[in-house]
Formats: sequence, C-alpha cells, structure tokens
Amino acid sequence: MAKTSPLAPKRFPKIPAIAGVKLATAAAGLRYRQRLDVMLVETAPGTTVAGTLTKSQTASAPVQWCRKALKGGVARGLVVNSGNANVFTGKAGERAVAKTVQSAAALLQCPKSQVYVCSTGVIGEDLPVQKILDGLPGMQSALKAGNWENGARAIMTTDTFPKGCVRTATIAGKNVNIAGIAKGSGMIAPNMATMLAYVFTDAKIPSRVLQALTRASVDQSFNSITVDSDTSTSDTVLMFATGKADHKKVTAVSNAHLKNFCKVLNEVMIDLAHQIVKDGEGASKFISVTVTGAASDAAARRIGLTVANSPLVKTAIAGEDANWGRLIMAVGKAPDRVNQKKLKIKIGGVLIANGQGAVKGYDERPVAKHLKGQNVDIAIDVGAGKGKATVWTCDLTHEYISINADYRS
Repeated sequence: MAKTSPLAPKRFPKIPAIAGVKLATAAAGLRYRQRLDVMLVETAPGTTVAGTLTKSQTASAPVQWCRKALKGGVARGLVVNSGNANVFTGKAGERAVAKTVQSAAALLQCPKSQVYVCSTGVIGEDLPVQKILDGLPGMQSALKAGNWENGARAIMTTDTFPKGCVRTATIAGKNVNIAGIAKGSGMIAPNMATMLAYVFTDAKIPSRVLQALTRASVDQSFNSITVDSDTSTSDTVLMFATGKADHKKVTAVSNAHLKNFCKVLNEVMIDLAHQIVKDGEGASKFISVTVTGAASDAAARRIGLTVANSPLVKTAIAGEDANWGRLIMAVGKAPDRVNQKKLKIKIGGVLIANGQGAVKGYDERPVAKHLKGQNVDIAIDVGAGKGKATVWTCDLTHEYISINADYRS
C-alpha cells in the first residue's frame, strides 16, 4: 500500500453507533493478504434506502443488481468487497452476485430484494465468490453496532486512509444522527458519484423522499469532485434510514422541518467527497475551483470541472508554478460561454487576470507563496451570467503514475 496521503486527516473520526445499524468485516483474501476486504451491514427491519449509481455503460454486475433492488426502497443488508470489481465478467459475475445475495438474505432472514451488493477493485477478473460465501456466516455472528472504522478499511483499494464522517441534525426539534463511510482514490470523476459511499441515519424518511434528498446532496458533493477524469464502473452511493429516531413524520422534501437535516446531510457528503480528493492517488495539494458569472449553475460546474481535470493545470500546481496561462487555456476549452472581456482569475485571493490581460502591477510572489501550501484556491468569473459552482480536485504528481502502473502487482 502507498504511504498515507499528506492531506489525510489526523485520525478516523469517533462515530457513535447509529440505532438500527450493525457492521462486521473479514479478511477473505480476495486479492490482499491479511487485510480486511469484505464488509457486511445489517439494518433494522423497515429501513428505507436510496441511491445513485454510475452512468458507466460498462457498469458492474453489483451495480446492475442494486439498480433493480433500489426500486423496492427497502434494505436489510449490504455486502461490499474490495480487491475485485466483478466488472465485465459476464454470467459468472451475475452468478456471483446472485449467490452473495442468496446467502446474505438467508443469514439476515429477509427477502433477496432487500440485500445490496457492491464490489471494487480490479476489472475483468472473475470474483472468487466462494471466499465471500465462506466468510458470511462468521461475519453475521460478529455483527455489532459502531464498527465504522473496520468497515471503512474493508472497502479500501488504493486508498491510503479510511474515510468517515458523522454529524447530528434535527428534524422538528428532535436530534437525528447521520454517519457515513466512503472509499475512493483513483478513477474519480463526477458522473453520478465516482466511488463507493454509504450513509446511515436513524431518521424516519420515506424512500421517495430519501431518494430526492440523496440525489440533491450527491450533486453538491460527489458530483463536484474529480481526481483524474475517469468514471468508475462501480460507483455507488447508498443512503439508509433506519427510522429509529423519535421525530415528526416526514411526508415530502418540502417539509420545513427537513431544512436542517438537508444542510447537515450535505455537510456529511461534502466532507466524505473532500476526503476522497485528499486521498487522490499521488495527491499533495487539495484544490478548490470556484466559478462565478456563468450562464447557469450547471454551466459553472462544467467550466470548473474542465479546469479541475486539466493535466496542465494540475501539474503546474504540483510544481508550484504560478502559470496562470494554463487556467486561461482550460477555461477556454470549456463547453460553455465565456466572456473574454470580463474574465477574471484569482489564485489565493490575488487578482491576476482582469479582462484581456494581467492586472496592472501584478506581483507573482504572493501567488507563488500560496501555491506552496497544501490548500490551493482558484476563483474564476467568466462574465456570462449569474451561475456559480465550486468543484474540488487535487494536483497530479508522478506518484499517480507509479500507483497505477503497479496496481495489479
């Protein structure tokens, strides 16, 4: 495993138990030796579920299963493995999912349609599913509340640290808890949510409402990050609501007492999304790109992602080179309208370009100093409207090549 990212948090957060959620993990030896690689989650009867899945046209067998299962809106179990993505494995991949679902459903005593399966890892190799099946009974016996860090570790691939977050929200004056774990490091680009993330709450929220909240929050978080512009075949975000909290009934997204819950849910998902960027393969800098003055918010996001995905921009920042011409280039290749006569660019709060050239008396020294830090802020106003958006990315270093060149070894 690669050394821990320099942008990693100091420690995994202390996440308390969420009522109605139990986790267990195992080292099944799917690819890694003496390393957790399977997670089993049991949720209480009546738990509602929502999710967003990759738009990849070569989506994994588990993604295809989850897509069908989500129509039911109810969940009792989740099985996730790392080391093997079960992608492009044909009928063998489908059988592996079916066997996993059947085994987990029997152990959890629930319908198969209430079991969700996810896989992450190497593409195109048959999943040694028997190793998972052999481990599930022991995992079912070991299920316990609050086992978050082990769960986060079991779903890691090239990740250098486990990712978790927890917050407390209110619904109609009653406290509810929201906790999540995620994995992601490479093959990260927004096309739904490019990684795996699982968010749990004890709130009572109908599945149709939960789906709307999840989709909106994903757009503001996971759909606003990129590491390398590559969309994974296995991307999945699932949100589970166990209904164990004591609060007023929720009937619609528009309910006023959901306002704080939505705000806090966004905080959790954005925090997890930021952690994924900070663990970008080979990353040494966390980059925020804020675009204003676009024709629409969607246009602002597209422009921001064009900048964030530019190898020339990312390598310049890795080299701490205040070459703002690369930003001009990246903005110019975006698919949305840019008013060159009103274009403004700031790095670290310093106005660099204004109109058709560098600002008079521009001093590069404070910008160069800003680029030496771990957090880089870029602000771009394209002068074409009122749309705005912020996206997040990381720099591109030689370590990215090293990690991916050695990925299967």
